[in-house]
Amino acid sequence: MIATTLARYFARRFLLATIAVFVSIFLLVVFVDYIELLRRTSHSHASALFVAQTSLYRVPQLLERLMPFCILVGAMSCYLTLSRRLELVVARAAGISAWQFMTPALISALVLGALATAIYNPVSADMQERARQMEAELFGEDRGGQDASGFWVNQVTGEGQSIINAASSQEQGTHLTGLTVFRFAPNGQFKERIEAREAVLEPGLWRLLAAHRYTLDSPALDQDSMPLATNLTAAQVRNSFSTPETVSFWQLPQYIRSSENSGIATAGYQLQYQKLLSRPFLLAAMVMLAAAVSLRFFRFGGVQRMVLSGVGAGFLLYVLSKVTEDLSKADLMHPVAAAWLPVCVGGLTGFLALLYQEDG
Repeated sequence: MIATTLARYFARRFLLATIAVFVSIFLLVVFVDYIELLRRTSHSHASALFVAQTSLYRVPQLLERLMPFCILVGAMSCYLTLSRRLELVVARAAGISAWQFMTPALISALVLGALATAIYNPVSADMQERARQMEAELFGEDRGGQDASGFWVNQVTGEGQSIINAASSQEQGTHLTGLTVFRFAPNGQFKERIEAREAVLEPGLWRLLAAHRYTLDSPALDQDSMPLATNLTAAQVRNSFSTPETVSFWQLPQYIRSSENSGIATAGYQLQYQKLLSRPFLLAAMVMLAAAVSLRFFRFGGVQRMVLSGVGAGFLLYVLSKVTEDLSKADLMHPVAAAWLPVCVGGLTGFLALLYQEDG
């Protein structure tokens, strides 16, 4: 009974601390992003409410990347508070080992990771897609910091080759804005250049809106709407234009299969899928790292040094994950190894540190 009651108590304290850290970082990031968007849209007539909504849709995906650090800081805060109030001393005196009062946080972290993968990730991916649409309304063809190269697609039909450059992509590539199209005849000779405000993918064609056509031997021609034949399907366009972060966990297996069938590189999608699968265990590894640096009694001293070492370990783990991610995207490491290596390193580091501290 004592162990069960303490387990519920420790789990509740861990969840409250983690949620408090997550909400605090969320509000801080929303505020900073809102100020930045206001600065970038000072020349437009967008309302402050619309800018705030855009910022609110942009932040969840950023916080998804910071979730392991929220767990790390939340667990450290929880255990340091319990240690400062001597509750850990009482638990040890009652015969509860460090492994026992760490287990509720581990189970809670696994549950939070599963919910983040199954529920939070699809919601954040959808909100990121909406944020892109709202940014297109705010900035128009000027993406306000978007890479000048934009998005490129090459297609070859019976009418010849067409090279399409778009400033921005919405709805995972089926709606493009800020277009420049270079058309070539079947014999490879340059035919015309088309600039359009936006393009919408329809069955068998791109519908170009507000198009301006420029040729070498005739005056410029303006058209409110013009068709551009294409043999690309919606699935192929989504695979080319969508980034792995904007695809939800439940859609990733389908994207991987369709990309493989289309001959498109799938390393990014496979890495994202494996990272989402490993997220519950990564959060549990963060709890073990936090416990390894937070269970020291205050009267023994050296708490500040251990907290800094925990933050440093979390930073090094983040650097390791970025290195493995880059190696995987460059096809130098398998996506499974790239996604699970930081989990194994973090978990084993915390486990060995706890073994040394608790069991000698």
